[in-house]
Amino acid sequence: MESNAKPIKIGWTLFALAVTALAVSGVADSLGQDYAATALERAFLTWAVARGLNAVISVAQGTEVALEPGGVGVNLTVGEVLDPVNDLIERFSSVMLIATSAIGLQNVLLRITGNAGFSILLGLSAFAALLVIWVPSLAGRERLRGFVLRFLLITFLLRFAVPFLVIGSSVVFDRFLAADQQAATAALRDTTADIEGMTADTPETTDPDRGMLQRFTDMVGDSLSSLNVKERLANLQERASMTTGHVVDLIVIFMLQTIALPLMFLWLLLEVGKALAKRATHW
Repeated sequence: MESNAKPIKIGWTLFALAVTALAVSGVADSLGQDYAATALERAFLTWAVARGLNAVISVAQGTEVALEPGGVGVNLTVGEVLDPVNDLIERFSSVMLIATSAIGLQNVLLRITGNAGFSILLGLSAFAALLVIWVPSLAGRERLRGFVLRFLLITFLLRFAVPFLVIGSSVVFDRFLAADQQAATAALRDTTADIEGMTADTPETTDPDRGMLQRFTDMVGDSLSSLNVKERLANLQERASMTTGHVVDLIVIFMLQTIALPLMFLWLLLEVGKALAKRATHW
């Protein structure tokens, strides 16, 4: 029985020493804070791009009269094209508010769990675990040993759950989601630039006091400009459709990074903790 228990004792001993060293070194806290700061900066940047697109769309819709070359009714078309995108951007802003709040909460929890008090508590728990593992008079008391080892697991989870879920979520994001997020954000910037260019290139109104030839020339120019605006509106409609898809992609990406992935890693940690807790007394 003792020979079967020795590997388990060694495993618990290595675990107690490793978590204590990890707490003292502060490596997990530093890495978690770096990842959280990067995630927060990324979220704010994406949010700012989305709000910039929202502002440009609002301006474009507010200056629709300037987009009516030759009296062609273009203004209604611009509103119809941009309204769905504008509505989706508003909803995306609400999602980003939740996402940035979640990342900010992670930053706060990292500072709390990184406090020296948690490290001291974990160190004391590890020391008590070593006593109940190797001191013969204590090792034989199964209920005491189970309580101490489970308490070690609880203090470990309190100390490192937040850094681990932040690091795990960020690693998954960098590996699988970062490229899509950057591409979607760049597409929003391009759409913003397109709409700005369209609202900037407004045709001049024909002066009724000009001569007949000049008025005829202006009328021809207006007709050509009208065709150009219609073509750009068709391109804008295609761009708006693509933008809708990119915004949806960003919603999925940030919900995964800030909510779904942290919850998944927390669940994994709890399951591992439960599995180890069951081994706390069985040797």
